[in-house]
Amino acid sequence: MQPPKKYLGQHWLTDAAALQAMCDAAGVSQQDTALEVGPGLGTLTALLVQYAHEVVAVELDKRLAAELPGRVPASNLQVETGSILEFDLTSLSAGYKVVANIPYYLTSNLIRTLSESSNPPSVAVLLVQKEVAERVAAPPGKMSLLSVTAQFYWQVSLGREIPARLFTPPPKVDSRILILTRRPEPLFDVDTRRFFRLVKAGFSQRRKTLLNSLSAGLQIGRTEAEPLLKRSNINSSARPQELTLEQWHALYKNT
Repeated sequence: MQPPKKYLGQHWLTDAAALQAMCDAAGVSQQDTALEVGPGLGTLTALLVQYAHEVVAVELDKRLAAELPGRVPASNLQVETGSILEFDLTSLSAGYKVVANIPYYLTSNLIRTLSESSNPPSVAVLLVQKEVAERVAAPPGKMSLLSVTAQFYWQVSLGREIPARLFTPPPKVDSRILILTRRPEPLFDVDTRRFFRLVKAGFSQRRKTLLNSLSAGLQIGRTEAEPLLKRSNINSSARPQELTLEQWHALYKNT
């Protein structure tokens, strides 16, 4: 067994029940193309090739990528070497499903990449740090830029927790299955670039009130930001993490 590389965030998961739970959460069937990110030693890959019509595994570690076809000999497996953030998602069939045990550091960038792709997956089941999974699924009061982004594009739910002891080497924290189901229609009809510029401005100083955050983030005066909040029926003392997606939309329409 190749020892995990710490700088790549590699933690091998071999627990059969945990791997099965990921496949079940994605509902992978013989009609599906499954995209696996960071297949590593192929323990999840070996399951996916049984369920999916085709499995595309993208592995950054060149040695692991070269060894994967030998570890998981399957005619429906395609191995690509490189970063998933640079992979051409438009090369996959529409409605593909992502199932992956990903390095923790990759979570935010991967969710953003999948969200903004012109060919997004129908479902993404990601095994991530428990705290991050719960942050992505957070309700108003605990929202973040990441949760607003994810919930704008996806219906977000949480699967089972996977304790650290089931990984080799064990990470410092437990993991949890994060389930992203693509919304059939956009949540709101917005210019997404302008909408998320507004959201980013709101979270630019999340410890401060939304009035102060918007003023600084949009580079406008408080005297201009306050009427904007009033027109949107949002209290000027509210904090960005308290807003619902509908309130962000109202703010966008009044900007």
